[in-house]
Amino acid sequence: MSTALPPCSTLILAGGRGQRMGGRDKGLLPWQGEPLVAHVQSVVRPLCDDVVISCNRNHEAYRAYADQLVTDAEADFPGPLAGVIAGLAVARHEWVIVLACDAPRVDRALIEGLLRLAVEHDSPAMVRQGGYWQPMFSVLPRRVLPVLEQAWREGERSLQKALLRGAVQGFECLQEDTRLSNFNSPEWLEE
Repeated sequence: MSTALPPCSTLILAGGRGQRMGGRDKGLLPWQGEPLVAHVQSVVRPLCDDVVISCNRNHEAYRAYADQLVTDAEADFPGPLAGVIAGLAVARHEWVIVLACDAPRVDRALIEGLLRLAVEHDSPAMVRQGGYWQPMFSVLPRRVLPVLEQAWREGERSLQKALLRGAVQGFECLQEDTRLSNFNSPEWLEE
């Protein structure tokens, strides 16, 4: 018998520069007729009533896909750790699903598996793909916020390294798992 999943928030990270996309805002780039962020949001919406998008530009466009918007505390696109800190600070639920805006093939089974693992161990959970951590596919308890803030104050800018300061459960995925594909170049969008 499976345990019911607790209420959760979802944080979609869309605050990057989009350098590999020629400076375009990745989350708003079209794929299969919709912006990348719309694909991610449509998967998580049935799982939660609190979708938070971390974005540093194009707020009006992102508002259509979010219950809350956050921006980084510092200017100049400091990276995903800043977005996670901002998102955890406003999330309405104890458990927060963290996803990148450019991973439109993520599915509900992956998200529920991560959430179940995190809740079962009362610990952050992160995808491990082929032996490598994938912090853009995580479930975090809000109580890790002070740990991440401390890492930031100490100069850490890597989300993965900040999370791995404590215990993290690995959700194992195969190297070829297409649900984890993120679209980092214009050519990938055309596939």
